[in-house]
Amino acid sequence: MTLEPITRAGQQQVVDATRECLDRAGRLLGRDFSLPAVAFDLQGRAAGMYRVHKRQRCIRYNPYIFAKYLADNLANTVPHEVAHYLTDMLYGLRNIRPHGKEWQTVMAMLGAEPVVTCRYDLSGVPLRRQRRFSYRCACGPHAISTVRHNRVLSGSGRYVCRRCRSELVFAG
Repeated sequence: MTLEPITRAGQQQVVDATRECLDRAGRLLGRDFSLPAVAFDLQGRAAGMYRVHKRQRCIRYNPYIFAKYLADNLANTVPHEVAHYLTDMLYGLRNIRPHGKEWQTVMAMLGAEPVVTCRYDLSGVPLRRQRRFSYRCACGPHAISTVRHNRVLSGSGRYVCRRCRSELVFAG
């Protein structure tokens, strides 16, 4: 049985919690932080993700995991992703480790445990699966991921067998 994604009302609750975390941090730091884009388009096993793509900051949430574990995600995932956004605004992403001391300090300031991952029962949550492509070497067949296959196709990647050291060739 597949779950239904989080409702519009639930999404608004998550956006409001995200804004509240930012407002709390702003009061404590004496600074205003604008609300980044918030999307409910994350797939797979992660409950949330902060990313910067083409200079656009976005917090992405998994609509299925939030539907299944809303209260826990409001208490943990929202502050976790907001802390990533805040450390980016305060220190810059290139200057710190993703879950380093700066991030841990911000998590404590937000009143959340600085936990890196969560353990949820994901039954019913649609999971993204990597497609595998057949490759061969001198000693036998191999299956490589879509990412690696695309790198081979674009000419930006080349892979060799760990056993025989010959190049992996697409088997079609």
